[in-house]
Amino acid sequence: MSDYYQVLGVPKEASPEDIKKAYRKLARQYHPDVNSGHDAEEKFKEVGQAYEVLSNPEKRRAFDSGVDPNASGGGYGPGFGFSDIFETFFGAAAGGQRGPMPRQRRGSDALIRLEIELAEAVFGSTRELQVDTAVTCPACNGSCCRPGSQPRVCEQCGGRGQVQRIARSFLGQVMTTQPCVACHGFGTVIPDPCLECSGEGRVRTRRTLTIKVPAGVETGTRIQLGGHGEAGPAGGPNGDLYVEIVEKQHATYSRRGNDLHCTVELPMTAAALGTVLELETLDGPTAIDIRPGTNSGETITLRSLGVNPLRGTTRGDLIAHFAVQTPTKLDDEQEELLRKLAVLRGEEHPAGRLAPAHQGVFSKLREKLAGW
Repeated sequence: MSDYYQVLGVPKEASPEDIKKAYRKLARQYHPDVNSGHDAEEKFKEVGQAYEVLSNPEKRRAFDSGVDPNASGGGYGPGFGFSDIFETFFGAAAGGQRGPMPRQRRGSDALIRLEIELAEAVFGSTRELQVDTAVTCPACNGSCCRPGSQPRVCEQCGGRGQVQRIARSFLGQVMTTQPCVACHGFGTVIPDPCLECSGEGRVRTRRTLTIKVPAGVETGTRIQLGGHGEAGPAGGPNGDLYVEIVEKQHATYSRRGNDLHCTVELPMTAAALGTVLELETLDGPTAIDIRPGTNSGETITLRSLGVNPLRGTTRGDLIAHFAVQTPTKLDDEQEELLRKLAVLRGEEHPAGRLAPAHQGVFSKLREKLAGW
């Protein structure tokens, strides 16, 4: 029995990916189409046999334990146990599939994350994504075979995908059925695998997808794209692709459900006298009326300027929170005017009357902020 690790030039602890890379390199080197040497064909077959064993976990374990994984036989062996007896009475794998397994299998689902701006979450958008994924091999079209060749019926199991053996147990002699180690239970072997995909029927590539982001999505929302996941082995159907939304933090607006919140800073004079301000919303500039005597912590609600709902028809609101700014640097003229105002209002020497905590300005502000 050959040393398959030495044939592929990899250490015994090599990973499956290292084994695959080594095989692809040697298969290209010794393939009869590119190498006319007298021993190239024999080397090519030897490399293929080594890869067939080391790429299969069951065969590799058997090889590492000193057992020829391609040999069949009967009798009492170290691998016999209660599961073999169970399969004897109730069928292979407890009533699982009998006969050869199909090479074609559904591909895995895939998950990617997509960062979007707040405006995209409010109104929806269309985005293009670059996705690294497995697709059906273009060289063999998923057949796993080099063009011009085809799978061959397994000689060990005769195409059944299973082998039977007689083993001894405390119940006496029993007949067990197990997947064929030569063909991995497929019933066929691929003597001349495709060089592009190493006999898997699929390769990895980068492709561009166009996705529609619906209005109302938020961080954690997942969009399912059916049939856009990994291609299955041997030309099997694709899995699904899930796009998980991550909403970027906005410089001005914060979101709570379908409502948007912002803070509008008001000069002391504007808060006292009232004014009209132009607020730049996600829908465009909107005029808001500031009533005279507006205090910090008060709010104004702009209806239907929030987030379009993911489900439903009622759009959220935009809630502006006011913060009155007290001037800290005054020139002489401004200070004189404020002093005159204080005299006119009788506030030169305010008594500093205390109000109940729940009615204080800062308490109101805290309550408003807590409700964001």
